[in-house]
Order: sequence, then C-alpha cells, then structure tokens
Amino acid sequence: PLPQGNVVLWKPSDTALLSSYAVYRILLEAGLPPSIVQFVPADGPVFGDTVTSSEHFCGLNFTGSVPTFKRLWKQVSENLDHYRNFPRLAGECGGKNFHLVHSSADVGSVVNGTLRSAFEYGGQKCSACSRLYAPASLWPQIKEKLLEEHGKIKVGDPTQDFGTFFSAVIDDKSFARIKKWIEHAKKSPNLTILAGGGCDDSVGYFIEPCIVESKEPQDPIMKEEIFGPILTVYVYPDKQYKEVLELIDTTTPYGLTGAVFAQEKRIIEEARSFLRNAAGNFYINDKSTGSIVAQQPFGGSRISGTNDKPGGPHYILRWTSPQAIKETHVPLTDWRYAYMQ
Repeated sequence: PLPQGNVVLWKPSDTALLSSYAVYRILLEAGLPPSIVQFVPADGPVFGDTVTSSEHFCGLNFTGSVPTFKRLWKQVSENLDHYRNFPRLAGECGGKNFHLVHSSADVGSVVNGTLRSAFEYGGQKCSACSRLYAPASLWPQIKEKLLEEHGKIKVGDPTQDFGTFFSAVIDDKSFARIKKWIEHAKKSPNLTILAGGGCDDSVGYFIEPCIVESKEPQDPIMKEEIFGPILTVYVYPDKQYKEVLELIDTTTPYGLTGAVFAQEKRIIEEARSFLRNAAGNFYINDKSTGSIVAQQPFGGSRISGTNDKPGGPHYILRWTSPQAIKETHVPLTDWRYAYMQ
C-alpha cells in the first residue's frame, strides 16, 4: 500500500493530449512512483466541477485562459466551507507582451529579438511579443530590416527540414481566431499589413507570420491577446518616449513579459522602474521569451496570473505545508517568569 499523502491529478489540455501523455510516460520510466500522479484526460468543465467540489481539494496549479481560471477561482470560493483547508491557487494565464525600443537601441538586436519572440512556435506562447513600440527616428531602419528578415522565414514542416522556423498553428479553432484578427487588420483604417498574413487550411492550419503597423495605439489588436503569429507595431515620436511608458503600462490588463531595447543606462533604469508592474519578467536588450526551469523563474501578475514564479527556488513552498517544531531539553520548574519572583 502507498503511504498516506497527497495525490496530483494531471488534466492535460485537449490540444496537447498526446504530447502530455508522452511526458507522463517518460516520468514513469524515469522512476516516478506509480499512482502519485494521476493522468486524467477529461472534459474541462467536468474536471473542474469535480475537483473543486471535493472536501479533499488542496490546490490548483493552472495554465490556461483568464475566463477559465476566474471560473475555477469562483468555484473554490463558493466551496470554502466544504474544504478541510484553504486551497492554494496558482495560475498562469497569458499576456499581451511588449518590446519597447528607444532611439539609442541597436537595430539588429531589436529586429532579431522581436522576430524570434513574435513568431517562434507560431506565436503560440503566452510570453510572445505581440506589440512593438518603435521611435520614429529608427523606424525606417527597423522596418527595412524586419521585412528583409521576415522574407527569410521558412514556413513548413520542421520535422522534414530543420531549416524551417515556422509551422502550422495548433488547430482549426486557433486558425479561425487568428484569421479574424488578420481580417480586422485588412478592414481597419488604422491598420496596415506590412508583411505576411496569408491563411491556408487546405493541409494543416497555416498562417503566415504577419506584421501590422497601427496608427492607433489603443486599437483592439494592441490590447487583446491573440496567441498567434501577429506582431503589431506602433511608431511614436521620439520626444514622446515618457508618454509611451505610460501607454505601455495602461493599454492592457496583462502583466506577463516585456522588454526594453536601449543603450543608455538611464533610459533602461527609467523603463525598468516605470514598467515594474507591467511585466513579471522584464528583459533588457533581449526578447520577451526564453525562461528555462531552474535558470530563470517565470510568471506575471495583473490578469496574467498569480506570479508565483514557477522554475524558481521558492515555488515548491507553495505546494507544501511546513511544520515548525520546538523541543525543550531543560525541565520547566515554575510557571512564573523570573521577573515575577
């Protein structure tokens, strides 16, 4: 029989079922004791309703959409009187991540970092850069280089050609959602598609990496998470740099990742301080993606999640129940304190 303790229920995403199961099998083969982690593919609402209604429910480690996490949080709060303890809730929900470019920035770093962040994995990362703020003085150079390098991105099947950087999006629902944003960009008088944006679902769900320029920094395409290969650029007058800091901080309710590209230390420090609540992971002259477990903790606040920093040294404490123990070795001879005698 197994010793008493906790059991983990692993409910994978419907769109990542096979890859999740492969990871689960690897864990078992690596020595994970059987039955400690229960792999439970299930309908999302059914799974959520079931686990949050159990008196033994202890915690939720969630990655997914904001509406789903809010729904689960509300269910937990409604069931508080039923639980044996207060559940721990940790959530990772996504972002609308930015690259802020100052006029002192290195153009090559801006372009290469932005292309990687925006289009790696088809933009299907919660940390992917989806809004770029470029100064007017550098925009001609940035635009020329962006379009030049964009033309070199090979779209196809990376299992057949390792030179392929960009492949299909995950399913038909994702394809349809991203395509609607491209159609919005084509119709809006504030938006101009500079490159890409072609859609083809005849074999797989392929969407060309798309670069859009916006005249309106509050357009929905710069506010809402897309989770796909669309990068939107807003070009600002150099003298309005400080106003752009305010713009970045207030445009969206997310607070996951962001980056500043600049060579002036004063500018870097100003951006870091002003945008301290706009990005749980803040990058300096680097792309807004790339955290690795045990090397760089990751997480965001606001509606991006609970910012518990998975991958960091303190994260495990969120899922433990510490007990402090004190032992006295000298007999207690009186109940009164010394000053009372």
